[in-house]
Amino acid sequence: MSTILKWAGNKTAIMPELIKHLPAGSRLVEPFAGSCAVMMATDYPHYLVADINADLINLYQIAAQGADDLIDCAWVFFSEDNNAESYHHNRMQFNTDTTLTALIRAALFLYLNRHCYRGLCRYNKRGKFNVPFGNYKNPYFPHAEILAFAEKAIRATFICANYDETLAMLRSGDVVYCDPPYNGTFSDYHTAGFTEDDQYHLASILERRSSEGYPVVVSNSDTSLTHSLYRNFTRHRIIARRSMGVAAGDGKVAAEIIAVSKPCYWHGFDPAVVPDNRITYEVRT
Repeated sequence: MSTILKWAGNKTAIMPELIKHLPAGSRLVEPFAGSCAVMMATDYPHYLVADINADLINLYQIAAQGADDLIDCAWVFFSEDNNAESYHHNRMQFNTDTTLTALIRAALFLYLNRHCYRGLCRYNKRGKFNVPFGNYKNPYFPHAEILAFAEKAIRATFICANYDETLAMLRSGDVVYCDPPYNGTFSDYHTAGFTEDDQYHLASILERRSSEGYPVVVSNSDTSLTHSLYRNFTRHRIIARRSMGVAAGDGKVAAEIIAVSKPCYWHGFDPAVVPDNRITYEVRT
């Protein structure tokens, strides 16, 4: 099952490898929602999914609350003539019409994502979505994906918050998975961007949360900076397909790391290996 959105850095392709490193827990916390591929491919009892991009979270909230309404509304836009003129009209409406309901805004966001160039999500400094028309012959309408998402979203809470705020909400039994904009690649998913200072700040928070006993898993580029930032984590190097941030002739693949915090004792919890080689935490009685 693919995701509702096309998304740079979508984790669907690497889930067979990533899932090996995600420990069991009562709730998976994701400060960077992205395509929600990890939520869709895992089976945690509960999820806290956050992102600083309000349009992304609005789409997920609308899909969770009323999948049929979203499908009906979005199909109106998908049924229009598939050309640059229609695309630019809808993009202008999305950027300038302050009277749009949350449902229509979610439907337009989905339309723009599936019709724009490479499914990019990019905003200018004024907060306007500015990705050009993709000129695809038959943009895919994710009907089945929306229905599947809504079914899974019963277990999830979606919030618009930055990573700092989200990581302050951790509670006993949580597992953290972070998929921030990668070091050295595209980072304009939001007007604020994601700077090298953010990379340092995020890593410092995750280091602290790890020392408190929360299992933490992080994806990022395989660079000297990420090796330094996550030097106290176990780093697994993988090769992944990438459509952006790869030099011509590189075969559209790039090295990434999956950084995994080392298990530790905390607040009476014991790490125990379970049959699928995940780590779970059980309260001592």
